Amino acid sequence: MSLSLGVDTGGTYTDAVLIRDERDVVATAKALTTREDLAKGIGAAVESVLQQADVRPEEITLASLSTTLATNALVEGQGERVGLILIGFQEEDLHKHGLAEALAGDPHVVVAGGHNHAGHAEKDLDEAALCAWLETVSDVSGFAIAGKFATRNPAHEQRAAALLAARLNRPISASHQLSAKLNGPKRALTALLNARLIGMIDRLISRADHRLRGLGITAPLMVVRGDGALISAELAREKPIETILSGPAASIVGARWLTGAEEALVSDIGGTTTDVAVLRNGQPAIDPQGARVGAFRTMVEAVAMHTFGLGGDSEVQVQSSGLQGGVTLGPRRVLPVALLATEAPEVVHAALETQLRRAVPMQHDGRFVRAVTHLEPQVEFLGLTAREATLFDRIGAGVRPLGEVLKNQLEKKALDRLVARGLVQQGGVTPSDASHVLGNADFWDQEAATLALSLMARNRIGSGQTLAAGPEALAQMIVTQLTHQTSLALLETAFAEEDSDFGLSPAQLARHVLTQRGLTDGHKGLVRIDSGLVGPVIGLGASARQYYPAVGARVRCDTILPVHGGVANAIGAVVGRITIRKSGTVTAPSEGKFRVHLDAGPEDYSDENEALIRLETALTQQAEEDALRSGAEGIRVTVHKDIRRAQAEAREVFVEASFTVEASGRPRIAEA
Repeated sequence: MSLSLGVDTGGTYTDAVLIRDERDVVATAKALTTREDLAKGIGAAVESVLQQADVRPEEITLASLSTTLATNALVEGQGERVGLILIGFQEEDLHKHGLAEALAGDPHVVVAGGHNHAGHAEKDLDEAALCAWLETVSDVSGFAIAGKFATRNPAHEQRAAALLAARLNRPISASHQLSAKLNGPKRALTALLNARLIGMIDRLISRADHRLRGLGITAPLMVVRGDGALISAELAREKPIETILSGPAASIVGARWLTGAEEALVSDIGGTTTDVAVLRNGQPAIDPQGARVGAFRTMVEAVAMHTFGLGGDSEVQVQSSGLQGGVTLGPRRVLPVALLATEAPEVVHAALETQLRRAVPMQHDGRFVRAVTHLEPQVEFLGLTAREATLFDRIGAGVRPLGEVLKNQLEKKALDRLVARGLVQQGGVTPSDASHVLGNADFWDQEAATLALSLMARNRIGSGQTLAAGPEALAQMIVTQLTHQTSLALLETAFAEEDSDFGLSPAQLARHVLTQRGLTDGHKGLVRIDSGLVGPVIGLGASARQYYPAVGARVRCDTILPVHGGVANAIGAVVGRITIRKSGTVTAPSEGKFRVHLDAGPEDYSDENEALIRLETALTQQAEEDALRSGAEGIRVTVHKDIRRAQAEAREVFVEASFTVEASGRPRIAEA
């Protein structure tokens, strides 16, 4: 008998589930995600399922973790300060694929070096320039290295990494270790984001492992990758970028396991994001262009997931322009006022009541701020300005009204910087607060939520009228907006996954007047317009049962709300397989020469078959070794080959070969 423990750390809740023999859900539990120490929330959820199931910790034979931490960090623009080293590129390459945007002012250097498409060095690596730059950089948590055509010859990336390691004890992300594909700027972006996430994911895994062992659980710890496969905690620490979309990918695996659906849209609403993917023939598709999260397109293999900054804790923003006015949600996550009031009731209630007594609404009414105190040791790596450091000290410990903290408008930018670096969290009105006001939720402070919505409802719109007649009217406005934005997310995903080209972007098509008119019972004039989703929507997440019946009605489709849909991520964390993929290339730099591009450097052969066998053997060995490191057993290896040839002078000529080797197996089960 096996007893598997799945844990998912989301933006708001940490879920835990126990599954026996990969067939039966034994127990489920939720606990608040504790940003100040994620292990607390993990421990609370795990202790609860153990108690419910009445099992001993040593009976657990497998533990697996999925997380939205990396996804949320990229969506919200968070992460640690890192240094980027570009070898053989130009400064203008920084503006490709969002690389300059992702840097966000972090230090970088462009040095001579790099290789060509055949793996020959174009110039020697400028070690002197690199070492001189390193003397000026110390306030970073890690480094990313990207060399031109490093996937064809990684020698300069490896040499730069060696120079770094000899001078600074910092994690290093080399682009050739993260992807075997070409496109240097995109690889550089992937390496940069990986470096930015290393500390964050390492702390999560370390604290989770420590807490589980403290509870007496000694089973090996696995982590869900962005394609839904499992990897060892050790590999996840090395390549945290592969855990982006970990939580959403686990939810797809969980949805399939819970419902058995073959064709459906799967939509998972969390605290920070709504993640939508398509199930076809019971399988989620892998995004061939690499995972996209927020504004960033990476080279990470992941499910074709469409992530939107929309969730139960999305920031509610007032739209004061126009005669009608209104609200919009996200993309930033804030802490619900109702939640903050359970943590600091005196501070929150006193501030809201004082603000309500004022005759005129103020800019920061209903807004709060608090420091994430466990991150203080990392301040030295965040490159804070004097103003930012002063503001961080002023916020101090505990919850503070935002209006008491900010002294002038310039400090607003400093606050945004602290939030982006994950040092500070803001609180404000969210859909979760609206649910409390309407009586659809009761787990936090309903009175505080009502006061906060009363404050927001007083805002004036273009007509001179107040935004809403009262807290209940505003709460209904917020829920209606959530339904509208969720339906747009579903439609945008469906259009993006269609085979047809309609001449407009998926976002434009979802919002097009013809699409929207077709949803409202169809238009039947001289022209008949009808639109909606064909297949069902599987709604996942703690609040799916509350919101998704209205969403399904809006897009005119059936909704499936599985019994354990609120913990689908945690379920998906333990029912997946370990899968390791390794890719490589053979090129023909000249007639009669076949070059195998390997991590250790290129190797030349005079025989085509010999070169192809060498590549397949090397990739198979790497894939099997990593699968074994991840704790797989019963490993099965499959090889996907793409050999391209061309006709030249009435004969067939080898052009290039690309191989992908996949090693897959079930996680080894510890002895109970």
